[in-house]
Amino acid sequence: MEIKKRRYWLELLETLWGKRSVLWLSGARRTGKTCICRSLPHSLYLDCELPSMRRELADPEAFLAAQRGQRIVLDEIHRLPNPSELLKIAADHYPEVKIVATGSSTLGASSRFKDTLAGRKLEIWLPPMIFCDSKDLGREDLTQRLHRGGLPPFLLARSYPESEYREWVEAYWARDVMELFRLERRYSFLRFLELLCLNSGGIFEATHYAIPCEVSRPTITNYLAVLEATHVAYLVRPFHSRLSREIIAAPKVYAFDTGFVSFFKGWKNLRREDLGLLWEHYVLNELMGRGQRHDVRYWRDKAGHEVDFVLSSPAGSTAIECKLSADAFDPAGLKSFRGLYPKGKNFVVASDVKRAFNRHYGSLEVTFLGLEQLEPQGK
Repeated sequence: MEIKKRRYWLELLETLWGKRSVLWLSGARRTGKTCICRSLPHSLYLDCELPSMRRELADPEAFLAAQRGQRIVLDEIHRLPNPSELLKIAADHYPEVKIVATGSSTLGASSRFKDTLAGRKLEIWLPPMIFCDSKDLGREDLTQRLHRGGLPPFLLARSYPESEYREWVEAYWARDVMELFRLERRYSFLRFLELLCLNSGGIFEATHYAIPCEVSRPTITNYLAVLEATHVAYLVRPFHSRLSREIIAAPKVYAFDTGFVSFFKGWKNLRREDLGLLWEHYVLNELMGRGQRHDVRYWRDKAGHEVDFVLSSPAGSTAIECKLSADAFDPAGLKSFRGLYPKGKNFVVASDVKRAFNRHYGSLEVTFLGLEQLEPQGK
């Protein structure tokens, strides 16, 4: 019942249906795709995991012809033998049928999808709960949100759901990885997932994971691609102009949810330094989720100056620093960045800022704001 209050996503789906008849809603397991789709008003919900539903959808033309003017949810559509065929026919020949199809991965990640439907659909990625979701569900305790993460059943549980994290990992391997990608070596893949969570937010180098996971470097690269395609890892590449003083090649990798970072690190109670790391993850979740953008970058030079996140826009590069407390901000990184890229706005996103305010550090103007005031488009 509470999931129905996630108004941001319901309104987004309604808006995008006005632009395209076919929507693709993807997100990691248990982020709430099914619950949100079930709460769409005046919509027919079909669970493609059921054999009876797969039989009903075996003849796409007959099915769509009988649904003219309807709004349809096709949940877990990758269970169909040829899911892209149905969506392509719907987009090309039955635009009056509004469809939202769901799956755990990006549309082109699995061989089941023989057509990526370029130009025929709009994609929505559902991340772990964003700030307004937490408000809608009455779970505004920041420490609990960072500790348990943003999967609704985990955050809403009465006690810390330790066994649920283990069960999620097993289901992810069996239901997503094996069915969509047919990977072998369960131990190596899950060990990689664990190590990635332990090192979340750090510089990624495939060679460092190959030995403990007992696989080759190319295999680690393939594993990371699978985690990206299923929205379980976020790759944040460096922002640069190929200047000799900048880091230009080393990406950072973030685990998709703060709850799994806490779980794999064994954090039963969070210290202040733990909160700082998880806050950075939470800000990234907001930027990527509410902004529906996967082009978030970071900046670092070889002298060690760094900016947490950078967003590019025609107006310039928006620089974003993440601080648990506004008082902990040091302008050195932003000053070095603006020495190279003077055009753009500067933000510090802090958990203890309720109303935005500006502060000057010499010629550098910085806006301090809370997560609720953050503009994910970098404006």
